[in-house]
Amino acid sequence: MFDMIKLLHIIGGFLALFTFLIPVVTRKGGKVHRLAGWVYTAGMGIVAISAFYMGAARLVDPESSPELISFSVFLLFIAVLSSSTAWYGLRVLKFKKRLVVHRHAVDLGFSFALLLSAAATSIYGFMIGSSLLSWFPVVGIALAFVQLNYWLRKPDERMHWWYEHLGGMLGCSISTITAFTVFGAPRLLNIESVSLMLWFLPTILLTPVIIGMTVYYKKKFSARSVSSAA
Repeated sequence: MFDMIKLLHIIGGFLALFTFLIPVVTRKGGKVHRLAGWVYTAGMGIVAISAFYMGAARLVDPESSPELISFSVFLLFIAVLSSSTAWYGLRVLKFKKRLVVHRHAVDLGFSFALLLSAAATSIYGFMIGSSLLSWFPVVGIALAFVQLNYWLRKPDERMHWWYEHLGGMLGCSISTITAFTVFGAPRLLNIESVSLMLWFLPTILLTPVIIGMTVYYKKKFSARSVSSAA
């Protein structure tokens, strides 16, 4: 059973890895964009569910070594990170017309779960002296604050949901690309270990992309509004 779930985890990861760029480069709202987006979301859903199962199974296994236990904690964090960001990316579309503070229990619950799991993982990492578990959850803490800040304030921009959807789905891809960079690539290249910097490389590369695309679309929508008014 565990091996089957592990295989599903790998399949879901590669499915998300190979499709996450398609919605970015295709016409927004078009048929290809929506289809690829749902395929990507399905892949991330498989990743999250399988990661949660494998992490929980290793934690309750009395024969798990300390290394397996720490890795299981990381898997559980990845499950929360990928599921909460994907959920956020979808839900901002559903409530794109909102004009007031959003207090939906499930939406806030996902964001708080990300915040708490990231903080707990980081504390655990410092306790056992693991640089990965100590510092990588900082990404989750930052994303959780972004989500909570968006839900708990009134929208002040016309296309606010567009920017949050873009940031949410690209933020979700960080976990998949990070996992491939650290676990997949070294095995393909026959490298035994990777540096901590490699864990943050997808975040370092994708964050400017998210910011750059947000700035681009803000200018685009602003120019369109001015043109329409004229």
